[in-house]
Amino acid sequence: MAGSMDMASHPAMANARAHAPARWAALADAAAEANAFYMPEMLCAALDHLADGATVRVLEAQRDGELIGLMPVVVAARHGRLPLRCVANWMHDHCFFGAPLIRRGEEVAAWRELLGQLDEADWAPGFLHLRGLDAAGANAAALEALCVEQRRGRREVHRYDRAMLRSELDADAYWETHVRAKKRKELRRLQKRLAELGTVESRLLVDGADLPAWCGEFLALEAAGWKGAEGSALACRDEDAAFFRAACAAAFENRRLHFLRMDLDGRAIAMLVNFRHGEGAFSFKIAFDEALGRFSPGVLIEIANLQAVLGDPAIGWMDSCAAADHPMIDSLWGERRTITQYRIALRGAGRSVAFALANGVEALGRRLKGQI
Repeated sequence: MAGSMDMASHPAMANARAHAPARWAALADAAAEANAFYMPEMLCAALDHLADGATVRVLEAQRDGELIGLMPVVVAARHGRLPLRCVANWMHDHCFFGAPLIRRGEEVAAWRELLGQLDEADWAPGFLHLRGLDAAGANAAALEALCVEQRRGRREVHRYDRAMLRSELDADAYWETHVRAKKRKELRRLQKRLAELGTVESRLLVDGADLPAWCGEFLALEAAGWKGAEGSALACRDEDAAFFRAACAAAFENRRLHFLRMDLDGRAIAMLVNFRHGEGAFSFKIAFDEALGRFSPGVLIEIANLQAVLGDPAIGWMDSCAAADHPMIDSLWGERRTITQYRIALRGAGRSVAFALANGVEALGRRLKGQI
């Protein structure tokens, strides 16, 4: 049995958290693949503040009354450069991983229900465009198995590698092993020079009473830099700032917020926000004082973050959520995670044409570029 909740048109959209079923949290705790962005605290904060009038449907897959899958989706007006309408997993501007929550042990069954619901939905055009999946994750494996079983079309659209931190080494050993000696020497020099200006201290948020102030400092620090100048800082839009505060508050309440700061004489000069899910964590946003750019505070707080993560036995890995070939984080973290996109065929009148057309145009483009 499957169902969906049309959250964007819900009469109580202003308070989506009050309507988020408790079973979402239970599913998240039993998920085969971690995704902090679809955890109830972050998803509900996004639904409250970032839907921007769009119709966001939260698809639910169930078996014998138990929730086994959850995926928020929207109808996209275009598919890349093509004027083809399709269904896509919902990834707002501050969502950096798109794996649906599927119950461990029910991976294929969950996807069978989710795709079956889309097959039957008269509002679902074209095909399913899945973005931001781990190519080696539980969702990708279940999808491949199901598509083979059902003889359903499946096409990888794009993939790239991004930095990931996963190691059994302690922080000092990792630092020595993965960071070049010349870079280690330069960073030690910057740490020493910064310390000459005053007392430098790194600390994690532990007291919830400090959270509103920390959020305010982060928003101000980010807005004072290049993101503020180009209008992409969280503080540039009231909705983004409200989402950030709400997500941080809910995650802290559920012990899933990992909020780090570096102070110089008690003033924040760099801050880093991570969200946890299970044994994993996702690096969300970083902000630093660009007036102190000669000391590379952004890099220095990443070193403090590396020490905090590898020193915490509850965190098994952290996804950088960074762009491909990011020069800073790639030089510090040695592991990589392959992020992929898929185009999945949906059954029904006209849908096979859209799927074939998208595949054909893509193949033609590659031929013209001499890639095949």
